[in-house]
Amino acid sequence: MGIILVIYLALIVFIIASIWKTFEKAGEPGWAAIVPIYNFYVMCKISGTKNWWLIFIPFANIYIAIVSYIALAKSFGKDTGFGIGLFLLGFIFFPMLGFGDAKYIGPNGQNVFQAEIDAIGAK
Repeated sequence: MGIILVIYLALIVFIIASIWKTFEKAGEPGWAAIVPIYNFYVMCKISGTKNWWLIFIPFANIYIAIVSYIALAKSFGKDTGFGIGLFLLGFIFFPMLGFGDAKYIGPNGQNVFQAEIDAIGAK
């Protein structure tokens, strides 16, 4: 029983560290990953999701969480499937985001689109 508890606690610490690194990559304080409610607010800020307060309304909270995770994935240059993976299997996908080679490109990937617009305008 003790070994299972140690493994469980190690997994929790690893997930928190992954979210911490994800927040730091986006220029936000890493400690926000351990503060309830505030961590969702920071994630919505990083992802550019508006109406984060919908997390307090039953059933709407599921919708806003899915939208936020998809927008978070796009903020790091990933696709919609990665965002759904963050929602369903966060313990696998957050370490890929936090410790992987993903770069923060702006809320909901806006900086990529702005760079493409600027490149077209420069021609």
